[in-house]
Amino acid sequence: MQRPADSSVATTFPVLDSLRAFAAIAVLATHAAFWAGDYSEPVWGWALARLDVGVAIFFVLSGFLLSLPWFERHRLGLPAPSTGRYLWKRLLRLAPVYVITAVGALVLLPGNDDAGPGDWVTTLLLADIYVDDQLPDGLTQIWSLATEVAFYLALPVVMWLVLSRRSRGGADRFVVVALGMIITTVVWLLDLSVRLDNGDTMIRLWLPSYLTWFTVGLVLARTVSRMRRDSGPRDRLTDLVAELGRSPGLCWISAAALFAVAATPVAGPPDLTPPTLGAALTKNLLYAAIAGLVVLPGVLAPAEGLFARVLSRPALRHLGYLSYGIFCVHLVLLELITDWRDMPLFAGRGVELFGLTLLTSVLVAEILYRAVERPSRRWRNLRAPWCAPETTQAPSDTATRSWGATSAPAQPSAAPSGRHQ
Repeated sequence: MQRPADSSVATTFPVLDSLRAFAAIAVLATHAAFWAGDYSEPVWGWALARLDVGVAIFFVLSGFLLSLPWFERHRLGLPAPSTGRYLWKRLLRLAPVYVITAVGALVLLPGNDDAGPGDWVTTLLLADIYVDDQLPDGLTQIWSLATEVAFYLALPVVMWLVLSRRSRGGADRFVVVALGMIITTVVWLLDLSVRLDNGDTMIRLWLPSYLTWFTVGLVLARTVSRMRRDSGPRDRLTDLVAELGRSPGLCWISAAALFAVAATPVAGPPDLTPPTLGAALTKNLLYAAIAGLVVLPGVLAPAEGLFARVLSRPALRHLGYLSYGIFCVHLVLLELITDWRDMPLFAGRGVELFGLTLLTSVLVAEILYRAVERPSRRWRNLRAPWCAPETTQAPSDTATRSWGATSAPAQPSAAPSGRHQ
């Protein structure tokens, strides 16, 4: 049986901007709580430690927003997006703010005073996790950015495997590729990373450890694209994801329940003590499910519903526009604030530290957004030397902005769209 395209499926996703803000604030909160020693609190300490689930939300958003143009162009019979232009946009999205942040951390924080020229090069190239066993002060969260970049490079290959017209069985190929990505994470965490770990790198932070999170985003993108088709049968996976996404309350209650499970020893200790292999995998899979359930209604919930209307408020979306800046600068500012306010490590005052770090991070991110991020987007349509021209732009291209991309259509100059990736 054939079904018409689902007219209720959004073509832009304003809620995702707000979710990006929540994810950035969650990451900031967990770092402030760690510094204050709040992880040792019997109940809330575990919950605060698990707010690093914000990184999983970012990865799911990246997987969704960056892969959606591939699915949409394939659906419309158009060529795949130009890999050169795609990488050029990713570079413009990430590099300017990151370079400023990295230079600030290396110059301002005493813990980086011994950084030599080689350290500067590897840090600026986001290569620390591949050549060192620790990250510079103020940049310990940047491992996730390095992993995002690895995903950016891998995505064109992944999408070719899924959508190549040289072979048949597109739906089956997607399932095989998605399962392959999940199995890769399982094998990597339980075996390969242990075998290959020589102590000189941060191998467990490499892309294979987090393919599960990006895979959830790919599943969401495929669901949206298949719901937009004019004809053709839907598979059970599409119908199941679509039905769940229309129930924001059920999604978020389920995410909260899984978060409560994650905030127990089953997902490993709350501090920096290395978890067992089983606990590390459990945490990884729980975070994939939590992030997927948080993001899903942001994509598929009815636009006229309370959930979408509240999370589409301009103030929340604007925080989403600042989220990348907040994510990049907050640890540098946290360390500067602790020195200014004389807050020794693990000495408490977590609420004060969180409030001051959030306030200053938002202010600095606002400056970076207006002075760096928005101006740099003027170069997005400049064809870099390695970029082949795209004959036709996919309709969904305006919906990409993650950590690259964004989730909104073109906005007035005060609030440009499209982010993640």
